[in-house]
Formats: sequence, C-alpha cells, structure tokens
Amino acid sequence: MTYFDERNKTMLDRLQVVLEDLPRFCIEFFIGVQNRTSPLTRLNYAYDLRIFFVFLAERIFKKNLSGISLSDLQSLTAFDIELFLDHLNNYTLDGKSSHCGEKAKERKLATIRSFLKYYYNKDKLTSNVATKVEAPKPHTKNIVRLDVHEVSKLLNTIEHGSTSLTKMQAAYHTITRLRDLALVTLFLGTGIRISELIGIDNDDMDFENLSFVVTRKGGNKTILYFSEEVCKALQDYVDWKKQQMQDGTNLGLCLQQNKAFFVSLQGNRISQKAVQNLVAKFCKLASPLKKISPHKLRSTFGTHLYQTTGDIYVVAEVLGHKDVNTTKKHYAQSSEQIKRNASTALVLREPKD
Repeated sequence: MTYFDERNKTMLDRLQVVLEDLPRFCIEFFIGVQNRTSPLTRLNYAYDLRIFFVFLAERIFKKNLSGISLSDLQSLTAFDIELFLDHLNNYTLDGKSSHCGEKAKERKLATIRSFLKYYYNKDKLTSNVATKVEAPKPHTKNIVRLDVHEVSKLLNTIEHGSTSLTKMQAAYHTITRLRDLALVTLFLGTGIRISELIGIDNDDMDFENLSFVVTRKGGNKTILYFSEEVCKALQDYVDWKKQQMQDGTNLGLCLQQNKAFFVSLQGNRISQKAVQNLVAKFCKLASPLKKISPHKLRSTFGTHLYQTTGDIYVVAEVLGHKDVNTTKKHYAQSSEQIKRNASTALVLREPKD
C-alpha cells in the first residue's frame, strides 16, 4: 500500500466518523460526489457541513441536528446563509471557540452551494438559495517568499549549523543534516507540495536522468526534473542512508524494510508535522522576520521560475496547477520585485554635464 493509499484510507475512516454527526440524508450527497472528489475533499466537505448543521439546529430550526430533514432545507432563505457566515466570526464547536477568516468563509459557502446544488439537481429541492449569497471578498495578501540571499543563507544554515541552535537541536542536526538539506533543497529546486514530497518512495528517484515521480492532487502521477545542485544534495542523503544500512544501525535495519525516500530517525516515513517543524526552524534562523512554511518554499520556487523564464504557462505546468489563472494570481505580479524596481525608476536629479 502506498503512502497515498494509506492517507486516503485514513481520510475515509475519519469521514465515516463525521458522517455519524450529520443528518442521515447527507450520506446520499457524499456517495453522489465520490467519483469526482478525493477523500480529503469529501472530509473537508463533512467538516464544513457539520459546522453548518450545528448552526441550523441551534439557531434556525431549534431542534436536534439528527432531526433536520430535506424539507427543512427547503425553507432556508439567503438571509439564513448570511447569518451562518456572520456566525463564523465567532462560534463554538465541541466546546472549543473558533473563528473563520474570509478565505475559510468562502470555502464553507462553496461547500453549502455544492451540497444544495446536488439535491436541487436531483429535484429534491426547488432552489439553491446559497447561490443568492455573495461570497466574502478576500483581501489580497502579498505572497511571502524568500529572496535569493535568504535562500542561500537557509541552505548554508542547514549544511553547517548555527550557534543559535539549542544544544538538543544541534545534537539532532549532526544526525539529520544531510536529510534536512536534501529535503529543503528539493522543495526549493522543484516547488513540490509537502504531500508530494512525503509520498516519494526510493523507486521514484532516477538519478541518471535527474528526475523523479510525484503524485499530484487527485492521484495523477507525473515526472519532474531537478538540477545537478539538487541531485548532489539528494545523492549525499542516499549515500548516508546506505551507510546506515551497511553499519547495521537500528535506523539502517528499519531503512531496509521501508520504501519511503524521506524518513524519520525511527526509520518511518517522515511526517507532515516533522517537515513543517524543520522548515520553520531553519527558516526562522535564515529569515527571522518571515514566517516560512513548506508552501512558502513552493512560492519561492514559483516566483524565481517566473522571474527567470517570464512564462506563466511553464510555471503552471511545473507547479501542477490545473488552471493557469491560479498561477497568474500568485506569480504574474511579483509585488516585491515591483517595489524594488520602483525604487530606481525615477531619477530625482538630472545628471551633471
């Protein structure tokens, strides 16, 4: 079973748990959309709908959640949906307080629209009132990314360490240095997503052709290529793993049984949390004023690629964007570069003869 098979199974198990909290008729919706959605998408639908139905039960229909029926949904108005979006500013679920920003509200409204649309298309509702509600307008945010100097500093910090590391961090660094350098270099050199990186197996690497296989969103596999610089970092890490196996260490014995390319010190496939933590740790040392995540390393790659090629379609293809408009939105206008160029665009004094 691959990493993605295991992840999908986990998502489906969680989905079944959430479905138990929803009205029974909701099951039809999840069965109806399963052939065109991933398990993760359906799980997110379920989380959104649980918040929605708790709101309906408590604020609109004044009844138990399990007692809500399709005929109740027929009485919903656009204002009820707007009340729900307002409710998301500050709500409590399972005893925990929470709130949603504009982007989260937009996603939940999209979920409700899809949900009501399904029953409308099945002639079980006479309208989809959610389509009458305008989505929150998200404020445009500048994409946080590393510049060339910060990228160089980041890689040097991982390779050579830092006096800013704690004693424990420094001890771990001596062991994981080659893995961490290979991992971050691959992020920066290819722009892959964190799930794509975690899912790489040993057999997915082709060092002769400087290429590797990744599993994109939706399960599609594609071949990406890396530079000689990235190749060196990856090969050094592979050599380190081979040495562990030759020395017969506990980690080496685990590596013989594990097909994952990036592993933890226990020899298991590295976790998403571990990747996020190590990226945040080293990026804070290299660029303390920026909050950098694995996705920000992806943004860094996309920005540098666009600045180098000037071709938004190349960037979209390499990043795996299905819609080039997504790429344009994030990379066609590099605000940081625009501001830098603006600083030298005007000549304040005429040159002397």
